[in-house]
Amino acid sequence: MSYFDRFPSMVYDMKNDGNFKLLPDILRRVKQRNAIKDGQFIFDTYDVRDGEKPEDVAYKWFGDAQLHWVILMTNNVTDRYFDWPMNQPQFAEFLTDKYGTDVDSVHHYEITRDSGRTTGQGPNDYSYLVEVNSDTANAISISNRQYEEREQDKKRSIRLLNQRFLSEFIEEFDNLITQD
Repeated sequence: MSYFDRFPSMVYDMKNDGNFKLLPDILRRVKQRNAIKDGQFIFDTYDVRDGEKPEDVAYKWFGDAQLHWVILMTNNVTDRYFDWPMNQPQFAEFLTDKYGTDVDSVHHYEITRDSGRTTGQGPNDYSYLVEVNSDTANAISISNRQYEEREQDKKRSIRLLNQRFLSEFIEEFDNLITQD
């Protein structure tokens, strides 16, 4: 069953011409419970590879590409084109569209925090860096490209629901989406 097949149907007149159609009620939303969202023990971490789509990850992890919505939901991805990591050609085009010829211009300056890393997220952990003014001692410049690469790195590191909890997750989603 696909994601939108789980939604209750509603009657809608798309052209306001009296011709009603039965459509999924896409205005329904389900919020993840904070206990699930914060539950470290039910998630594994995964680094999305260049060009991997949510469907690819769902097939690898759950054996079913149709379950991509579970991955998107558990990672709070509401726009798969901007919240999901871009492949290299998309990223290059994004940089050009956003910055033009200023891709390698200074985005901001930063220094290293004395306390070191604070989140333990491996190579994508930038928590020990502090944004500062350009005249701060030992400040280094970070280019627009470097800044956007870091943002992509953050998106690349996702959480995957442990397969043992998949059926319960889907069952709860189905119950919540059909409640009035």
